[in-house]
Amino acid sequence: MSDKRAIGVFDSGVGGLSVVRQIQAQLPGENIVYLGDTARVPYGTKSQESVLKYTRQSADHLLKHDVKALVIACNTAASVGTKELQQLYPDIPVIGVIEPGAQAAVGNSQNGEIAVIATESTVSGGSYVKAIHQLDPKTEVRAAACSLFVAIAEEGWTEGSLLEAVLARYLMPLFNDPEHHPDTLVLGCTHYPVLKSAIANVVGPHVTLVDSAETTAQVLKSSLETQGLLNSEVSDGSLHCLVTDGPDRFARVAKLFLGRELASTQISLVDIN
Repeated sequence: MSDKRAIGVFDSGVGGLSVVRQIQAQLPGENIVYLGDTARVPYGTKSQESVLKYTRQSADHLLKHDVKALVIACNTAASVGTKELQQLYPDIPVIGVIEPGAQAAVGNSQNGEIAVIATESTVSGGSYVKAIHQLDPKTEVRAAACSLFVAIAEEGWTEGSLLEAVLARYLMPLFNDPEHHPDTLVLGCTHYPVLKSAIANVVGPHVTLVDSAETTAQVLKSSLETQGLLNSEVSDGSLHCLVTDGPDRFARVAKLFLGRELASTQISLVDIN
């Protein structure tokens, strides 16, 4: 039996569209409702209490759209809210981006040394360190907060020597320690994949970059298959985006993360308070 209900995906802003892009690549027949809390972006500098409140509100709003699964496409929100939402909504799959990213990092690392870049809140909460150590306690994990990267990504500043100089200021302390040589770097924020090429230039070809969006989509696909929730229709699925502020700016920036333009009819302004 085919389940045509939509998958609910939410983020603090537009960055979670990088996860939507991967979901559409792996599950092209699925309908998606995306919520970007653009009125309160970024989450990365907010308190954990505020982020948890916003996370609940986003999930509650998406459930009004009768979604069959929830994807927390925001590392900051996932780090504080995944377990709570799984307990609140036990009847549907609730998937955050932290655990899939940790799994990919451990699977890719050859020397057991992993670096993580993320927002201030995600790093201070230690969510990636905990998730990686649950998989392999012997792994050496080094993390750095790179909150400025969100603004850079949303401005569409994705290449050039000046950008790479800014990136290097954040990244090099992770790789210049003579006693530690991470061979894997986790892009622990859904905004960061648009900077992937420039980041690769800075850290060099010996470092594998892990984008949790791809592995999150894989985990979602497996979960839907296991629970019999896949939409088996052969037609392309739909995408509708809900934003809490600035729909015009959202549409303009969305192309960077989604890889294509959104029609105005695909974006609605909503109040989730």
